[in-house]
Amino acid sequence: MSEAIRNGGDAMVRTEGIVKNFVSGNDTLRILRGVDFRIPAGLSAAITGRSGSGKSTLLNILGGLDRSDGGLAFVGGVEITAFPEKGLSAYRSRKVGFIFQFHYLLKDFTALENVMLPSYMAGMKKKEALDRARALLSDVKLDDRSGHYPSQLSGGERQRVAVARSMVNDPDLILADEPTGNLDPDNSAVVAELLFASAEKWGKTLLVVTHDENLAARASARYVLENGQLMALPPGETPNTKAEA
Repeated sequence: MSEAIRNGGDAMVRTEGIVKNFVSGNDTLRILRGVDFRIPAGLSAAITGRSGSGKSTLLNILGGLDRSDGGLAFVGGVEITAFPEKGLSAYRSRKVGFIFQFHYLLKDFTALENVMLPSYMAGMKKKEALDRARALLSDVKLDDRSGHYPSQLSGGERQRVAVARSMVNDPDLILADEPTGNLDPDNSAVVAELLFASAEKWGKTLLVVTHDENLAARASARYVLENGQLMALPPGETPNTKAEA
């Protein structure tokens, strides 16, 4: 693990004692039990762990899609856990880029339109939004597919469009939840390479939740989430627990 990761460096992401519970009837399930970690700006981290361990829950808290039940979360030095709902909405649209296991592309829009739409809706001039979308599609090697609709693209190509779209609003933080989970090994390798290369090119901080050990190995730092706790893994080490698909 790099010295910057170990010491916190100039942290883009910092959490202190994040807690999340789920209540079902008279039972309370503690998913996150005081999670502390940091990701320096411009670097990457991967979180692995068993299904249901709380990986996506933590990602959703950092992305402003869910709220913690305790603890603090800072992104870019700003405490996002203190935001009201309106503040969280602005944070999601301006500061975070999301990539999910399913691409969520709009079927009636081309690849280029899918990428440019978030920036255009955020107030960017149409020509500027289109130019940026074209540059991002070029980064993920889809220059010649920009006019195609999602139904005309392969699964790997659709996910590459999703990678480009996540960066169109120039967010500080990219959150990727199982970005290769629906892909075969060959397409997984291509998407992983382009995801990390694009994040590095544009200077983005990248946090990936994954079961894919090959994808996780590309990150600057690795963690495993187990029993509600996040543990850092030394370089080259993989979790003892076998990740479930």
